Amino acid sequence: MAEPMYDLTNALNSINRNLNIVNDNVQQTAIMVDQVQSKVDTVDSNVKVVYNEVEKLAREFYDYVQKAESQHNLSVAETRLVKIRQELETKFGHYSEIRRTIVGVLQANDLDIIRRETITSATEELMISAPGYWLAPALVALAAWINDNKELADKAVREALHRNDEKTSLLFALICRRADRKSSCIKWIQRYLANQNEEDLDRKTIIILDAFASGLLGADSEGIIAKQLNEWMNRLQDKAGFVERQIEQWSEAINLKRSTYSDGYEYLRKYSKTWPKLQYIMEGAYLHANMLDYFEKIFNRQSSGSALKEQLDEILDTLVTEFDDEELPLREEERLNQLIIEYNGDLARARQTMQMEKTAFETHKDFTQLLTGAAMNPELVHASVSTQKFAIALSRDWIADAYNDVIAKNRMEIPHEIEINVDNFNDTTIDGKNEAELLKKWETLVNREKESILSQNVLNTFQKFCLVGGAAIGFIGLISCLAGQVFLGLIAIIAGGGMVIKHFTKKKDIDTRRKNIEIQFAEKLEKGAQIIRATLAEVVDFRSEFAEKDSESKKVIDFLEQIKPEQYINKLSDTTRRIHTAN
Repeated sequence: MAEPMYDLTNALNSINRNLNIVNDNVQQTAIMVDQVQSKVDTVDSNVKVVYNEVEKLAREFYDYVQKAESQHNLSVAETRLVKIRQELETKFGHYSEIRRTIVGVLQANDLDIIRRETITSATEELMISAPGYWLAPALVALAAWINDNKELADKAVREALHRNDEKTSLLFALICRRADRKSSCIKWIQRYLANQNEEDLDRKTIIILDAFASGLLGADSEGIIAKQLNEWMNRLQDKAGFVERQIEQWSEAINLKRSTYSDGYEYLRKYSKTWPKLQYIMEGAYLHANMLDYFEKIFNRQSSGSALKEQLDEILDTLVTEFDDEELPLREEERLNQLIIEYNGDLARARQTMQMEKTAFETHKDFTQLLTGAAMNPELVHASVSTQKFAIALSRDWIADAYNDVIAKNRMEIPHEIEINVDNFNDTTIDGKNEAELLKKWETLVNREKESILSQNVLNTFQKFCLVGGAAIGFIGLISCLAGQVFLGLIAIIAGGGMVIKHFTKKKDIDTRRKNIEIQFAEKLEKGAQIIRATLAEVVDFRSEFAEKDSESKKVIDFLEQIKPEQYINKLSDTTRRIHTAN
């Protein structure tokens, strides 16, 4: 009886040892699996954190670079502007004194409070200080004319004409009109106009247009100018591609009145990749109000009520103080740097605006470019309000055509579908009315992500085995105890119990983790749903606001249709003037 009992004991011991070995191996494997899983989870978590951080850093770095670049551009522009103005003063500062003197001489002569010898002496000194400058001999000629020195006046006039025929003719046309010498005024105007080509006009032609529109020229002079303007207009309209060029030219000028749209729509800005396009078309819609306000302010302003001489002096001052052709490169650079400062270092925007303003700095331009500059950039070409009104009225049909083109192009940019981008959810809406559909898709996506993560948070094979295996080992230990192998039996019971405990501990940890995952995704689901609802609401508001603002384009077109050129030429008592409209 003892031998069979001994054999059973040996068999149980052998089974127990093998089970211990198996248990050790399984535990080692489980530990390794847990470690690998833990590392995988850590790596996955770290990758997501790193990705988010990199994306955040990339945005911050881009913003920093943009800000630093803008600040650098601003600083450089401020420095350059000082240097440019110093260079202008160094190279052309002596021109300023001559420019100030010419109107001063005329006014002093009116008052008769300065000796003629003083005028002669001052003008001759200025002539010596400005070799090559056209206005210096013109000033000497004016002084000689005041002193009745015909021989000197003729010599000085010839030299001024030699230096710059166009500006000299224009200057003396205005001076003769100021002195009420109508016959001489006509001759100078005819001389000036004879040197002009409607496709290559001197940019100072705006001066004649200003005097004409302001009603400052005599009846005979105005008739000559009106006839010349009609001829220029007719010849230009006969050129191939004229209408297309006008649309392009006026479209550029109109788009200069766009303003940056930065109001509202917090969710669309943040959660829609379509926002840049939406912002652009909304700026186009607000352009209508900007243009209407611009036109109304011009046409509601009263023309100067000053006396004839005072108005002519203002125009003369514009003629002589406006920079000369040799100053243009520096003046262009000065304007560019002014724009950079105005746009707070935005170099691209400054260059774009400068490109659109380029015609203001061209020494010669065609008649319609002259009108465009006077209408849309009066401060750059020094056009009076009368000239603005006349230029807009005369160009009315071209402006309307270009404006309709601007409207059409802006409407073509309206996106049919607007993207909504929340986390990794990307979908679209047309009018914000597919809320239920999008929320369902969002819920499906979030649930799919949740299930994917939950599937990674379950008991592994060993952890599942611990419950059954631990119970089996404990049962074998119990049999061993009953068979008299108390020590080994207790070890087996302890090992089996430990495995069972491990199973339930891991299960509890995983249950806790899964519960947290459920909570996190419930929060994500709710937050995302709120974002989608808010974004859809903004889509509805955006479409509504755009439609409202875009409809104001009709007001601009209606405004243009009711103005006529002949209404905006100041009438003189001795003449009734007419000039053809654009068509």
